[in-house]
Amino acid sequence: MLLHGRIPKHVGIIMDGNGRWAEQRGLPRIEGHRRGVERTKEVIEIAEEIGIKILTLYAFSIENWQRPSTEVATLMRLLESYLKRELDLLISKGIVFKTIGDTKRLPGHIQKIIEHAEQQTASNKGMILVTALSYSGRDEIVRAVKKIFSDGIKPENLTEEILNSHLDTAGLSAPDFIIRTSGEMRLSNFLIWQAAYSELYFTDTLWPDFTKDEFLIAMQDYQRRERRFGSIIVRADAL
Repeated sequence: MLLHGRIPKHVGIIMDGNGRWAEQRGLPRIEGHRRGVERTKEVIEIAEEIGIKILTLYAFSIENWQRPSTEVATLMRLLESYLKRELDLLISKGIVFKTIGDTKRLPGHIQKIIEHAEQQTASNKGMILVTALSYSGRDEIVRAVKKIFSDGIKPENLTEEILNSHLDTAGLSAPDFIIRTSGEMRLSNFLIWQAAYSELYFTDTLWPDFTKDEFLIAMQDYQRRERRFGSIIVRADAL
């Protein structure tokens, strides 16, 4: 499926539905997460192919720490395996790998793998792949405010630009388009500051079934949107 026209610069994805996908098939939840990892790789590839500049994936929320310890441990192993296996591919495609979130809560050896991947891809010039790990939007804002206090910035001098510069996403544009799979119709603490004017797309498809074609259908939906950013569109014949 070819795609022409306006491509969003920054796409965020809430990759939801791995557990339900497995349960519907009588499989252990971990099998859903494994299939989800495979789908993630495919979507990264198609996003890079069509020219998206920034792709942010909601991989592991702060709330996910409340899941059973065995499931969390398995998710960490899948993350470790993915980063080790795919790093060469990210480098070969010129992809920059970044993370957002309270990554200090991740196991030490995972933090080292992430640091290595970020260092190895830092000089790349292609798509920026942002992975949200141990992340929540509210936590990000609280941490940003603490940094602002620590920098000695007075409340009367605080601006949106200063807050932006203290967020995990500092230096990145706001997401133009956010996709959520699995039928849930909420952001669930994902980029809640940055998503103020993002176009939203919800699909009933569970993440392990979200194919490249479905991703392109979502992009075509975005291309039909009129982005107003709070203003109005005035028709030429109305002047």
